[in-house]
Amino acid sequence: MRTPDQWTGRERRLLGELRDPARIQAFLDALPYLPEGGALSPRTTLETGTAQCFGGAILAAAALSELGHRPLLLNLRAENDDDHVLAVFRHRGLWGAVAKSNCTTLRHREPVYRSLRELVMSYFDFYFRVDGVKTLRSYSVTLDLSRYDASGWRFAGGRLLAIEEDIERLRHYDLVPRHLRGHLALATPDVLAACLLGSRPEGLFRPS
Repeated sequence: MRTPDQWTGRERRLLGELRDPARIQAFLDALPYLPEGGALSPRTTLETGTAQCFGGAILAAAALSELGHRPLLLNLRAENDDDHVLAVFRHRGLWGAVAKSNCTTLRHREPVYRSLRELVMSYFDFYFRVDGVKTLRSYSVTLDLSRYDASGWRFAGGRLLAIEEDIERLRHYDLVPRHLRGHLALATPDVLAACLLGSRPEGLFRPS
C-alpha cells in the first residue's frame, strides 16, 4: 500500500519509461490537450491522462527530477494572449526545455542554448495569436519546485495554488522595447498553419 508521498506502481512504471527529455516531450505530446486546468499536480495529470500548459510543465519538471535534473519552471508572459510555462533543464551547461502546448512550435527545445534568454528567444517568432500577432513580452527567473517538497507537490491532488501564485510574483525580464511592439511583422500563413496543426480550437486564445 502506498503512502501519499510515494509514486504508485503505475506512476513509477510510466515515469521509468521517460528516460530522457525527448521521451518526456513525446509523452506530453500524446496526452490530449486540456484547455483549462491551471497548475495541476503531476499525480492529477497522470490520473486524468490530459494536460494543459501549466500542469504539463509541472509533470515534466517532476519527470526531469527523476533523471537527476532540478525541477525548474520558467514563465513566458504574453500581451493580450495566454502565458506559457516551460520546464527547463541544463545539460553540460546548456539550456533546453520541455513543454505542453496547443501549438506545435511552443514545445520542446534541445539543450543548445547558452542562457535562459537565448532559450526564450527561440520561442519569440513562434509565439503568436490566431491572428498572427506576436505576443511574447517577458520571461521569468526560474522557479525551483524543490522548495515545495515539504508540501508534496508531486503527489497532491488537484491544483497547486501556491505554485500558481508564486510564479506570477517572480521577477520578469522584458524582451521587446515598447517602441517596437507595434512594428513586429505578423506570422506568415504557413508558419501559422504549422503552429496550429492538430490544435484544439477551444483551447486557443481569441483576442477581443
